[in-house]
Amino acid sequence: MSAPTSFPPILVTPRLTLSPPVLADFEDSRAMWADPVVVRHVGGRAFTEEESWTRLMRARGLWDLLGYGYWAVRETSTGRYVGEVGFADLRRALEPNLFGLPEMGWVLAAWSHGQGFGTEAVRAGLSWIDQTLAPPLVPCIIDVENTASIALATKVGFTLQTHTTYKGAAIVVMERKTPAPALSGRRG
Repeated sequence: MSAPTSFPPILVTPRLTLSPPVLADFEDSRAMWADPVVVRHVGGRAFTEEESWTRLMRARGLWDLLGYGYWAVRETSTGRYVGEVGFADLRRALEPNLFGLPEMGWVLAAWSHGQGFGTEAVRAGLSWIDQTLAPPLVPCIIDVENTASIALATKVGFTLQTHTTYKGAAIVVMERKTPAPALSGRRG
């Protein structure tokens, strides 16, 4: 992954470019959030245009308010919209309380499922937050039936904290402790 060159940062992996959402991302994002395959484990219904618009504005605004947020993820070679990955403090009415923590989330367009794009994008986001903000831990919440997302979270270092509910849906809360920075320099 290349180092961020701007703020909000743009991250580049071998196959993906993660950049802060812009107005030109709206139609791709709207189409993704309207896809029943995509939303099956995220509320269970297609998002309206208004809800998708609000998500785009929130994703971009988080950067100015919190110093972290969501990226629009595109396949670098084609420019095709892959999805959205990032962090937010959504102040959810949830136990355990996640207030003040950069809760990670990801959603991918149906066409991109099963190609390793999620793992690549999530790892890039985690690397950025580890190096830039180094929070003590990063939580995520996942629908208990979303086995693919739970597997991705486990693969990148999240561990199960608890089972609970959010807005009437059964979820798992997972967390990933930020790795200690590697020691460098000479020994005395």
